[in-house]
Amino acid sequence: MITIPRLRPGRAVLWLLVLGAAAITVYRFAGGLGVATNLSDRFPWGLWNGFKLGAIGLAAGGFTMAAVGYVFHLRRYKPLVRLAVVAGFLGYLTFVVTLLIDLGRPYRIWHPIIMWNAHSVMFEIAWCVILYLTVLTLEFGQIVLERLGRRRLLAITRMALPPLVIAGVILSTLHQSSLGSLFLIVPGKLHALWFSPLLPVFFLFSAMAVGPAVVILQAAYMDRAYGRRIDPRILNDLGKAVMVVLALNLVLRVTDLVARGAWPLAFNGSFEAVLFDVEIVLGLIAPLVLLSLPTSSPRVLLTASLLAALGVILNRMNTAITGLLVGSRTWYVPSWMEIVVALGLLAMAILAYLWIIEHLPVTEEETAAQLRPALAPSPAPAP
Repeated sequence: MITIPRLRPGRAVLWLLVLGAAAITVYRFAGGLGVATNLSDRFPWGLWNGFKLGAIGLAAGGFTMAAVGYVFHLRRYKPLVRLAVVAGFLGYLTFVVTLLIDLGRPYRIWHPIIMWNAHSVMFEIAWCVILYLTVLTLEFGQIVLERLGRRRLLAITRMALPPLVIAGVILSTLHQSSLGSLFLIVPGKLHALWFSPLLPVFFLFSAMAVGPAVVILQAAYMDRAYGRRIDPRILNDLGKAVMVVLALNLVLRVTDLVARGAWPLAFNGSFEAVLFDVEIVLGLIAPLVLLSLPTSSPRVLLTASLLAALGVILNRMNTAITGLLVGSRTWYVPSWMEIVVALGLLAMAILAYLWIIEHLPVTEEETAAQLRPALAPSPAPAP
């Protein structure tokens, strides 16, 4: 008799969102962007573009934690590197899938591989995504090989891991900053609250802050849902690192506004001013206040990390959508199909993440348990 595993209500909702997004995606490819979105020639970038940028930002833990664990050889953070690699791998995969849905002609996505344009920011972004996703796939492959018990192949790939990690750190650093460079080509369209010559620096610093914050959120979830506890002292140190980068980012943002004379725009009560203030207060000031408390509990650390992650999402959405509305001289509200597809893509990433942490060794303890049977000596033959 075949038994069907019980599906929990939360996961059932996630699967429904994935199926709904899949159906709308088929409809979008059959009829074009116009039938499924509220995009136009005057405003061609909408919710999906902001969603892509948010996914890339949240995936930054892959390069920040890899740099901490492997490049700077801070061994106490090694247990968190794999969590960051999983988040980075899924974040970049989500970016690519969203890009395929969002592109007007997705069947031409391979063109940057053979049609080079060294003067294009988009060309540099495309190559960084291709190369870094390849590096993340190879890093993630370590986890899969351990689960399959392929010790020989695992030993070979481990020899190539240090240069791969260094290459991944360089590529992701270039990519995170170049996403900010992309908006430098529209100085007349992007609102002054978000446009700045320092956009590449802002994008890079926000990614560096949110990377450890996402890892803290992952560790908290694994502890609560599966009882896999990470040393709280390591998480507290990560929180301090997040605080330092957030503080530096806030100082740079405020200094830039004052230097450009754009700071009065943040207090004129406009729609853009309100969203900008929410972004700064919610994503920078609030987590800074929480992380600077003399005694921080795990709940405070978790809340601050969540606010930092939301702040990066708001920043990417504001830069890609809110800041461009005034310059485009039009109005844009996402269609219900755009919203369902975005939620479905998020649900797909969550389901994939849950499957990975439930079936693959993503911590050092699980890795040791996975390899121990293979390393154990064979029993002596009976006399």
